[in-house]
Amino acid sequence: MADLLTTSQVQDKLRVDRTTIYRMVEDGRLPAIRVGKQWRFQEDEIERWLQARGASLPAPLGNGPTSAETAAPVSVSASAAAAAAGGMPAPATAHLSEILPITCVQLIQDVFAEMLGVMLVITDMQGRPVTQMSNPCGFFVAATQKAGMAAACAQTWQGLAGSVSLEPRFIPSEMGLLCARALIRLRSELKGMVVMGGIAPESWPPSEEQIAATARELSVESATLQANLSAVYQMDKAQREWTLRFIQRIADVFSHIAEDRSLIIGRLQAIALLTSL
Repeated sequence: MADLLTTSQVQDKLRVDRTTIYRMVEDGRLPAIRVGKQWRFQEDEIERWLQARGASLPAPLGNGPTSAETAAPVSVSASAAAAAAGGMPAPATAHLSEILPITCVQLIQDVFAEMLGVMLVITDMQGRPVTQMSNPCGFFVAATQKAGMAAACAQTWQGLAGSVSLEPRFIPSEMGLLCARALIRLRSELKGMVVMGGIAPESWPPSEEQIAATARELSVESATLQANLSAVYQMDKAQREWTLRFIQRIADVFSHIAEDRSLIIGRLQAIALLTSL
């Protein structure tokens, strides 16, 4: 058992509070095993989880109380009480995957994607997926069959995050399909994006030379892409414009969910602080 970490040790590694650790374990997002009544964590698995996640974690906690905290410890209790009663939101440093109820959000996203006839995924502002791709078209599946293609997709999505336009608009991806994004906000902060894709442009299908170039870039066989050229979502201009109107409304739904969930997390953290005083 020497290689097993305690919850406190994992807190130090992830730089989050104990409540967040427990929630991530219960959601299945953090690998853990139960030893008696306590959770324990294999150090190598935690390291692999951190590398795979690659997320920006909150800044580490200070080593000791500040002078203000030492001078007026009652203010901490008063602050916690106010948060528990009024619903102080979770820290802004929390990652989107720690705020959204992922299982619930995935189901909602799946429904939206099937209703609109497009692919949908939620990413953070670095283009890293927070949910699984919903309703992927056959061409996308064929093009991303090789390992490492998630990174290539993330580059496209990161480019969408850096777009100066606040309004959703279609742009071509590395695969030649159209994609667009809408922003998920938590109060005044941009936390992530809803990315829509899998839609063929008016010039579809591409030429054999374009397919060959795309195949080389994606490290897949040209024949594989050729066989799936028709497995995309076809829309005329009016349909594309109609679909584009919905993506920000979808992102607004997830923004509201994130806001409500953030308030709940903040209250639970405040209650946990009160009980520990």
